[in-house]
Amino acid sequence: MGTGVVRRYLAAGAEVVVPTRTQSRADAFRQALGEAATDRLHLVVHDYATFTGAEDLATQMELNLGGIDDVVAPIGGWWAGKRLWEIDEADWQNVFVGLATTHMAVVRATLPRMRSGGAYTLIVGDSATWPVPGSGLVSMEQSAVLMMQRVLEAELQGEQRVFVLVLGPVSASSDSTGSDHTVGSLTAEQIGAVAVAASHSSAAGRTIPVHNQAEVDQALTFLRVVAVE
Repeated sequence: MGTGVVRRYLAAGAEVVVPTRTQSRADAFRQALGEAATDRLHLVVHDYATFTGAEDLATQMELNLGGIDDVVAPIGGWWAGKRLWEIDEADWQNVFVGLATTHMAVVRATLPRMRSGGAYTLIVGDSATWPVPGSGLVSMEQSAVLMMQRVLEAELQGEQRVFVLVLGPVSASSDSTGSDHTVGSLTAEQIGAVAVAASHSSAAGRTIPVHNQAEVDQALTFLRVVAVE
């Protein structure tokens, strides 16, 4: 997913900062982007998952790039295998507490530094609203992110805008140009297009379903109309 989002922001002319925890992952990400990885891509090996780490990353962005315009937070992953009463403390800490903490750390560090009218875009899956047996911790954490968007919008009162994209299954089969090879699947490029449109738009933050091409087209049409107005 990250490659499609970053590719779209680079194509739009943005300076894009991508934090990653190891150099090997940074190298793999650059390779996956191919020719799209211009000198406006800043891959930073950094542990942003703690309050201290996220604050340090945001401070570096202020010092080196002059500030933060927009944020896209596809923070999460999949987990399965246990019913809720079967989980242990390690599962709870890793799948729920760890991811929720990262979301809070990044919001706390970046949102006060964002430009007025900037877009903070959270990304979750359908598991946020639909229970999947054996993956309850994912649903609980993603539901918390949905509520985070609602609370932030209420507290910001339009100073910045917070969106949440709710995704269906995403195809992982694409080439270095972003062309998808799986018919009927949502692609990383489509997700990136909606995120960039949200940044350019002046629309108030909201929940945006992004499950198929029709919903992508609907989201892009709305966001671009508001941008024009």
